[in-house]
Amino acid sequence: MQENIIVTGIILKQSPVGEYDRLAVILTKERGKISAFARGARKPGNRLAAATNPFSFGTFKLYEGKSSYTVAEADIQNYFEVLRTDYIGACYGMYFAEIADYYTRENNDEREMMKLLYQSLRALCADSLPNPLVRCIFECKAIAVNGEFPGPPAGRALQESTVYALQYIAASPIEKLYTFTVTDEVLDEMKQVASEYMKKYVGHPFKSLEVLQTLC
Repeated sequence: MQENIIVTGIILKQSPVGEYDRLAVILTKERGKISAFARGARKPGNRLAAATNPFSFGTFKLYEGKSSYTVAEADIQNYFEVLRTDYIGACYGMYFAEIADYYTRENNDEREMMKLLYQSLRALCADSLPNPLVRCIFECKAIAVNGEFPGPPAGRALQESTVYALQYIAASPIEKLYTFTVTDEVLDEMKQVASEYMKKYVGHPFKSLEVLQTLC
């Protein structure tokens, strides 16, 4: 007998299954990263069509089977509509989602990574924050959430504001991450550090990053 559960989560990605169905990967507060079938989601006008698009955040009612989940209902609180029409912003969002997908596992406590992804998508929608800064903050904080961020690199001549920004990212709660801007010079230094740390501590090729690099 299938058991009904309700989870809060965000869609990381989805792929077609069969003629009309989708398989959605959801990063949830309660069960970490899970995959769930959405029956008929590719049919025109289906109520699960928009709810299973990437970035959709809300609550999902699922049927839990022996080896898989099935989406029964969804109540979406945020579709991040701005990213539907901002192609470059959406590419940044897909990159963030791909990193979250890489880092997270089923039945792990992934609440911090879910919050980081949610707040970072909100930041991409804010005109006051440049996307490259949002990316630097996301990359550094994702490494920190995974317990590997070492802080500002030792022995490197960095501006004092760069050192402070890196320390702030590592120590601040996720809800307060996107509350500052920096000069172009500081951003350049942050980008160098974030790039080096991603190579050292993650070391994984991301397809969405390849696309992003052709655009920016």
